[in-house]
This record gives sequence, structure tokens and C-alpha cells, in this order.
Amino acid sequence: MSIEVAIEKDFGSFRLNVSFSGGNEVLAILGGSGCGKSMTLRCIAGIVRPDRGRIAVDGVTFFDSERNINLPPQQRRVGLLFQNYALFHNMTVEENIAAGVREKLSQKEKLALARQSISKFRLDGLEDHLPRALSGGQQQRVALARILIGQPRILMLDEPFSALDSYLRWEMELELKETLRTFPGTTLLVSHSRDEVYRLAQHVCLLEHGTSEPVQTVQDLFERPATRAAALLSGCKNYARCTPCGSRELDVSDWGVRLHCAAEIPPGAVLLGVRRHYVRPAGQNGVENTFTCTVQQVIDNVFSTIVLLRPCTVAQDAHYPTLEMELEKADWTALALAPGDPISISIAPKDLLLLRDNEPPGAAAEAPRRR
Repeated sequence: MSIEVAIEKDFGSFRLNVSFSGGNEVLAILGGSGCGKSMTLRCIAGIVRPDRGRIAVDGVTFFDSERNINLPPQQRRVGLLFQNYALFHNMTVEENIAAGVREKLSQKEKLALARQSISKFRLDGLEDHLPRALSGGQQQRVALARILIGQPRILMLDEPFSALDSYLRWEMELELKETLRTFPGTTLLVSHSRDEVYRLAQHVCLLEHGTSEPVQTVQDLFERPATRAAALLSGCKNYARCTPCGSRELDVSDWGVRLHCAAEIPPGAVLLGVRRHYVRPAGQNGVENTFTCTVQQVIDNVFSTIVLLRPCTVAQDAHYPTLEMELEKADWTALALAPGDPISISIAPKDLLLLRDNEPPGAAAEAPRRR
């Protein structure tokens, strides 16, 4: 089972340029709002026609601009789960699921197949209910059952948990993970949640302003992001402009400090990224990369404390003059510090993320320039 996508679509003010491939796995498409994630799925499903390029699933060419191939949606056998589930409001649960059967069978035979799916998706007792009488989780199970009964070549999930509250989202994620484990094909998971991607997917394709980055493993995205966009989407909060001054030394101009890196600095690295839980009080990361900051603000989080810091040697023209540190509440309380107090912090050489800046000209920076 495989998918190959290399397409372009010009919408005037927005241009989609996406290229990726995947196998028998969950491949996530991760990006912020408006980056083209849902539009990519619609192109694969045949709802939107790309301007140029190629789409193939399991050796079947869905679209090829050079060969003038563009299969209609009904011939692609794509299972697309919309954010609102798109159930037929005048049909019962049983009838909705039966509507997904692709074979030319009688309605009686389709309903018999639907009843098997009802049991599989734990919808017993809801056969005669209309969608408006179902909870969000039940509606999602009906939508998935309707899709899978049609034996799709590929399963595509467009923000599958966006309409659910936090508790139900977790319950449905556990159920969906089991469903995906037994699906014999490629699943595309569109999400803006790095946590969902981390738990459900094996590989990820990042989308930034309509343009895709090379597919990478989920582990690489979180441990070794190569670009500013990748670091942002993986949850990194701290950034600073930097310049290599040796194979493993960085002049961090925004903070006015020099830091040592555990690995050689890759070509094109112009930004430093640091996850806030890797910023520690001096001594906890050893003696390397220690410098003094001033506590600016203390934010009491649910299970931790987030501290906004300003390096004492910050540059006057700094783009990113502050950094965040996250500690266990007890660890912060033990320091007995308040806004305005000095604090020595350290960042281990192995925890420095060396990034290329792939922000397109004229685009607004997503990482905040804190003052």
C-alpha cells in the first residue's frame, strides 16, 4: 500500500506546492491554520483539481496533468472523514453506514453489512437513531464505519478530533488508534496538534504557507528539527539569531552570549531553538553554556511554572530578547525568586536546536518577537 503526491495549485493569493510519499502507515500532515492541509486532502479525493502534478495510490493514478488523467471521486475509492463528519441527517445510523457500501447490492444486503459494522463500532442500540440524537463521539464512529465499509484504498482524516471536548477527544483517539492499526492501507492524518501526531503517526509531512517539507519520522521532528517551521510546529518556544564562530561554537547575537554545541553546526543554521524545559537553573545542566538573566514574569501553569527571562547581555536590536523556562512548581518555589531578581541559567550543548530559517519573504513571523 502506498501513496505518491506531487501537486501544485494556484489560488491567486495562496499557492499550494505539496510533495510527499508514504507506505502502509499513518502519515501525518502537520501545519497551522490556512497552510493547505485540508486542501491537499481535497485534491487527493478529487474534489479539487490541481493545476499540475501527479497523484497515485496503490499503483492507481488518480491524477496526472501530463497524461491528462483525472479520475472522478467515485472511482478513486478514497475514505475522507470530514471535520463535521458529513452524515446524512435524514438517515438513521444503519442507513448512513449502508450508504457507504460500494458494491451493487440490494438495500437489504447493504443493511445486513451495516449491522455487522454497527456491532464492530459499538453502536448497538443506536441503529434507528438519526445523527442529531447522537453524541459527537457516536457520530464519528458512524462516519468511520460508513467509510470503512466501502473498503477504501486510502483513509484520510481531516482534524478528526476538532469537534470534540477534551475528555471525549482522548477516548476517541484511543479508539481510532485501534481502528488504524487494522486498516490495511495508508492513512493520512491532517492535524495542527503536535501531540496527536506524536501519538498516532509514524511519519510526518510539514506544511508551511502551502509548501511542504520533506517527509521525516515523528522522532526526528521532535528531536532533530532542521528548520524554524519544524521547530515551531513541534512546540519549541525559544529562538535567537545566531552565527557560527567555529565548528561547534555559536555567537548568539540576540542574547549576547556564546554557546557550545554538542554536534557540528550544519550549513545554513542562522537560528537557535531551545525547548523551555531544557532551560535550567545553573548547575543542573553542568557548567557549560551558563549565563545570567533577569526574571521578567512568572506564570503559574496547571502542573508547572513558566518563567520569562531576559538575558543580562541582550542586544539592543534583539529580535528575540527573552526566553522561557519551565520548571516543576516545587523546583521554582525552592529558588525563592521574584520578577526583577537575577538568575543564572544553563542550556546543555546537546539541547541546542540549530535551525535554518525558512520564513518566506514578506510573511509575518510566527515566533513572537518579545519585548
